[in-house]
Amino acid sequence: MSRPPTFTPPPCARALQLSTGRGPFAVLDARPEGTPRGTALLLPGYTGSKEDFIAMLEPLTAAGYRVVAVDGRGQYESKGPDSQEAYAQEELAADVLAQAAAAGAPVHLVGHSLGGQIARAAVLRDPEPFLTLTLISSGPARIAPSQQERVRLLSEALELTHMDMEQVWAGIRAMDPPEETDIDGASADLHRRWIGHNPAQLLATGRQLTVEPDRVAELAAVPDLPVHVMSGERDDTWPVPLLDDMARRLGARRTVIESAEHSPNTDQPLRTAAALGAFWAEAGRQRG
Repeated sequence: MSRPPTFTPPPCARALQLSTGRGPFAVLDARPEGTPRGTALLLPGYTGSKEDFIAMLEPLTAAGYRVVAVDGRGQYESKGPDSQEAYAQEELAADVLAQAAAAGAPVHLVGHSLGGQIARAAVLRDPEPFLTLTLISSGPARIAPSQQERVRLLSEALELTHMDMEQVWAGIRAMDPPEETDIDGASADLHRRWIGHNPAQLLATGRQLTVEPDRVAELAAVPDLPVHVMSGERDDTWPVPLLDDMARRLGARRTVIESAEHSPNTDQPLRTAAALGAFWAEAGRQRG
């Protein structure tokens, strides 16, 4: 579970509902002073939320970019139906296209973990709304066996034993190391976020993570789309050498964030923001 340092938006950002052709989505909309150099749409990972990008909002707006970090359908503050079919990857990809249009396409698209695979699906459906694609700790296919087992246990708890979200939360906290039971008083925020997730979303997207096929060749065939593969130095969800190879296959820019693991956006937000800004600026120079 990603652990953002705070759930309080910085002064540059507003928490609001982004109205789209597929319904409203909760977002943090951060804007720079003056005319933006571009707009970025940020998608969180499994069990995550828009707050996973909160510490990057100020440095990215300082670099001149508008940033829209979004809760996908059924995540935290974005409502979603109770049917698992509503969270099929093609449905989530269509949501991203609608979000991009509402944010003011073309946009720089960024996806962390699960969000990266949804971002990839959106680009493969229609690349036109996207200036660039950045995949943060998001691999070419299904997650590592150890993480598949974690997803299986969560799915069994929700679907087979009929535990509710409060009961599952209690189990998760009981398994956390003592030093992680509260991080700067953030436990209440993490609890509120967990309870806000729709169980159907967790079940459907968890299953996707365990069966996702390798679509790297399809993505590599998309013309004129700069791609950026980012990760921490260590990753237990997709091994770093696998991400290195994916970047090679894509001909993508590759960035490894020092002193970060699966969530460089929360582990090292300033370094991650700097790498994103440099990539977007370079892509802009190439277009110019």
